[in-house]
Amino acid sequence: MNTTVPKEPLDARDRPARLTVGVVGAGRVGPALAAALQLAGHRPVAVSGVSDASRRRAAALLPDVPVVTPAEVLARAELVLLTVPDDALPGLVEGLAETGAVRPGQLLVHTSGRYGARVLDPALRAGALPLALHPAMTFTGTSVDVQRLAGCSFGVTAPDELRLAAEALVIEMGGEPEWIAEESRPLYHAALALGANHLVTLVAEAMELLAKAGVTAPDRMLGPLLGAALDNALRSGDAALTGPVARGDAGTVAAHVSELRAHAPRWSAAISRWPAPRPTAPWPTACSSRSWRRTCSSPWPTRRAGRAPPDRGDPMTTTENGPQDADTTTPRSGAPKTPEARTPEAPPPPPSSAPPPSSTRCPAPPGPSGSSS
Repeated sequence: MNTTVPKEPLDARDRPARLTVGVVGAGRVGPALAAALQLAGHRPVAVSGVSDASRRRAAALLPDVPVVTPAEVLARAELVLLTVPDDALPGLVEGLAETGAVRPGQLLVHTSGRYGARVLDPALRAGALPLALHPAMTFTGTSVDVQRLAGCSFGVTAPDELRLAAEALVIEMGGEPEWIAEESRPLYHAALALGANHLVTLVAEAMELLAKAGVTAPDRMLGPLLGAALDNALRSGDAALTGPVARGDAGTVAAHVSELRAHAPRWSAAISRWPAPRPTAPWPTACSSRSWRRTCSSPWPTRRAGRAPPDRGDPMTTTENGPQDADTTTPRSGAPKTPEARTPEAPPPPPSSAPPPSSTRCPAPPGPSGSSS
């Protein structure tokens, strides 16, 4: 008879290789990362914060964790998160190293996107283990941030011998490690700021303009449109561009510029650098393979299709949704691939004549002219 008593599963805090965690700078990022590490079994033991807002965030995300000085945080913790503004980071590291607060073997992690691990060199000389772990995420300073870390990419920079440790910490917080070379950190951070910060300003401006146009719920109107546009852009890059620019509607673009000058004066400097829109040739009502080359090859924007402009000698078949892939391209000889045969050499009718039968009509221009996006 087996009398072995089954063991109770270990609590996360009792697992091996768990670390005591301290936070220097209780802004929006530090407490959220410490809370995520706590969910993975690590133990927050100290946090430093100066403002009342920082202390409130620490109390909300790290209850029962004492608020102490930065030096005391380093004295208590094996893993220290330096979550301070970029400009304050170099001076903080130098000060901690000069005062002897840094201990040999201590993991020192900063979350700045701008800097790599080299900014921690003063601490490295004192025996610390330097890691740069930057979450590519916007933070609110609430518990929502902990949930958003699931699947969030982290820009990771560290000495080669600490790379596995850095990646393991990111995975424990629910993130995805992305290795960034030391010399590439400024460009990496600039790219993230370009995308996220410009997105915020563009959305805020669009909401303000919709409100001026009488829309009662600009956020509800923009939500589905911007969600689809962002998804398409992430999948296809600038080939996902739609609207009057992609269609070549010069008159519509000119009207937009006029309205922006009148209702968004903050954009005046940028608008003044826009090139004057160039009208495109009207789409013919009928064409054959020869007349298509002559009348349908106006310089429509092709970046939406993600490729170079078509060869004038090899016309490109289009549909209402824009240029198609290579398997729908008109051959160099013969009629275009359409369900109905086309008259090989039928000349285009004069402008005043009625439209020809559907079997000889040109394909529609890329994108419906009345599209709202």
